[in-house]
Amino acid sequence: MQEDFLHYIWQYQKLITTALKTIQGNRLQIISVGEHNTNSGPDFYNSRILIGAQEWAGTVEIHLKASDWFVHKHQDDIAYNNVILHVVWENDVAIFDVNQNKLETLVLKDIVNETLLHNYKQLLQRKNWINCETQIHSIDEFTLSFWKEKLLVQRLQRKANELQYKLLCLENNWETLLYQMLAKNFGLKINASEFQLLAQNISFVVFKKELSSQLSLEALLYGQSNLLEESMQDTYYQSLQKEYLYLKQKYQLQDSLVKLQFFRLRPSSFPTIRLSQFSELYCNQKSLFSKVISAKTISVIYELFSVSASVYWDEHYTFGKKSTKRKKQLSKSFIDLIVLNTIIPLKFTYAKSVGKENIEELLRLYESIKPEKNTVLTKFKGLKLKVKSSSDSQSLIELKTHYCNQHKCLHCEIGNKLLNPS
Repeated sequence: MQEDFLHYIWQYQKLITTALKTIQGNRLQIISVGEHNTNSGPDFYNSRILIGAQEWAGTVEIHLKASDWFVHKHQDDIAYNNVILHVVWENDVAIFDVNQNKLETLVLKDIVNETLLHNYKQLLQRKNWINCETQIHSIDEFTLSFWKEKLLVQRLQRKANELQYKLLCLENNWETLLYQMLAKNFGLKINASEFQLLAQNISFVVFKKELSSQLSLEALLYGQSNLLEESMQDTYYQSLQKEYLYLKQKYQLQDSLVKLQFFRLRPSSFPTIRLSQFSELYCNQKSLFSKVISAKTISVIYELFSVSASVYWDEHYTFGKKSTKRKKQLSKSFIDLIVLNTIIPLKFTYAKSVGKENIEELLRLYESIKPEKNTVLTKFKGLKLKVKSSSDSQSLIELKTHYCNQHKCLHCEIGNKLLNPS
């Protein structure tokens, strides 16, 4: 039994409400359960109840055991002086209010619907990959579709909150925000933090001054990544070294702590290739931020990000080592990841900042992108859930991460449907 379940019972009045009485024997009528408080302090504010003939307004506190009042030291906290009702599963000790009168207490143990209690135990006491693993296939399509769209918007809103904070730190410079987000996501999972550090070391003010020359941009990126420190008989490498020394002096760049990883990466995803593609993108698209914001379809975005690494990398994956000739172009699957992790969250955050609603446009973008491939989605597919587009995959990742992993079944539409199938 979790205290969250008792909150759920009180908030949605999942109890037998006829002839309610407190342990003092007084008749109880619930006028308003109040507002659920997820911060510190009593569990529900602005509650209104009728005890006997007297109406009370104040807060309600909920515990598994009445003695938890003392365990949590509420007797020493003035925030609990306005509690008008103590709701407990088990009444194991008497609690007194500030006037030393016994606090009116409602015991839930014998007034909760038996079917609800059975469903709760069935759902929360399982040790599966997710609690509803053996039941989720029974949820109707309408409930699933509604909940997945809500999860998708929640995911966007959470990312927007993170971006708003970053934007504040960047003094509301949207171009710099995009630059740093793209850099991080070009690094993929293994090099994300190092690519982000790299973009912070080379300010966008400095970076955009060199947009007319891909050699200069690559020199900045490779130099600050500590990839130009060897002595090598390679003409292009030597050109980059020479250019970087000039740019380092010109912009008074500090030595960098960036340390890139090549291990466990496919050659096409080596940081050498990704950094060249990143510089090519900015060389090709001088007003990248405005183009990203105005792009409304996936085809426009594919065209925008249709870039390759520079010619040198056609025959190389690392400096000085020749390979079979092959154009190193950004794949559609990689651009899809950029859209999901950078472009859509950025567009949503920007639209909110200028007071424009663009959720329908973003939902269409999600629908036009293939779903990601990972173990979480493979598991959901095995449970007979449809994963047709990134709209499905992103919402299911949100579900697993922020609900299933945290056992928040009582806050999940699927969990609620299983608790109350009628």
